[in-house]
Amino acid sequence: MTTNTLEESVAKSPPGTAASSARRRPGRIRRAGLPYLLLLPALVLELLVHLVPMVIGIVMSFKELTQFYIRDWGTAPWSGLGNYRLSVDFHAPVGAALLHSFLVTVGFTLLSVALCWLIGTAAALFLQDTFRGRGLLRALFLVPYALPVYAAVITWVFMFQHDNGLVNHVLHDQLHLGAEPAFWLIGDNSFYALLTVSVWKGWPFAFLVVTAGLQNIPGELYEAAALDGAGMWQRIRRITLPSLRPVNQVLVLVLFLWTFNDFNTPYVLFGRSAPEAADLVSVHIYQASFVTWNFGTGSAMSVLLLLFLLVVTGGYLLATTRERRTTDV
Repeated sequence: MTTNTLEESVAKSPPGTAASSARRRPGRIRRAGLPYLLLLPALVLELLVHLVPMVIGIVMSFKELTQFYIRDWGTAPWSGLGNYRLSVDFHAPVGAALLHSFLVTVGFTLLSVALCWLIGTAAALFLQDTFRGRGLLRALFLVPYALPVYAAVITWVFMFQHDNGLVNHVLHDQLHLGAEPAFWLIGDNSFYALLTVSVWKGWPFAFLVVTAGLQNIPGELYEAAALDGAGMWQRIRRITLPSLRPVNQVLVLVLFLWTFNDFNTPYVLFGRSAPEAADLVSVHIYQASFVTWNFGTGSAMSVLLLLFLLVVTGGYLLATTRERRTTDV
């Protein structure tokens, strides 16, 4: 019965229909596969640049890789979880130093992200209205973000000099703050110096993202709120911040990851050995790997850092997704 029906349908179909559909099918397959073919070079480069070194680093974390095996690291003996036990043993010197560096990095990251977001949002709100010179101010605000990191940080190194730096000249000589010029690149003040450079370098990115987000807020909302008697702070609280919530969620996550992994700023600012008050995890792992030549322990620390960032990122995305769904409902 079914066979007869199929034969009748084929017989009733116009001649050449089956041949044309057969010719059309390979064309559809080629069009569907074209995007993947265009993405193939980027995927290959991603594997070579990121994933392959990551896998090699994970393998190195299970080896006793020291300076004696650098020439042929594959012959280094396996240590199993020994490097990880050493890194998380907070009663031993290595683990205690890593814990201290981790806590410093957490405090530094939270302060830097909060200040970058606050200053960037305030600047974006200030430049939301049209006035003469707004374009020039926007260009000036983006200068720290556009400058190369090394050039900008080296400039700050000269400004933080003890004897002839601009910071001490303004604070001590001009404003007469403090009995004597401060040392900004050593001791406890190094944390504040690092935080200052990080915020100066990062807030223009927050300003740029928030400015782009403000363009999507309809002006009619502000006009209606003004007619209802809402003040500036009420409009910011009731309209601006809720409308910017999706933008701020992504912005805070990106700033957190960039700041927590930042290596260039402390390395250029302090050199190969950062002060204890500004010993970030990125520099600490570098010292464990390339200063003490214990690449196995340094790789284990890097894997632990990767796991921590994955957990924080996953938890943050899960929390923000649930909050968004709750708000939509």
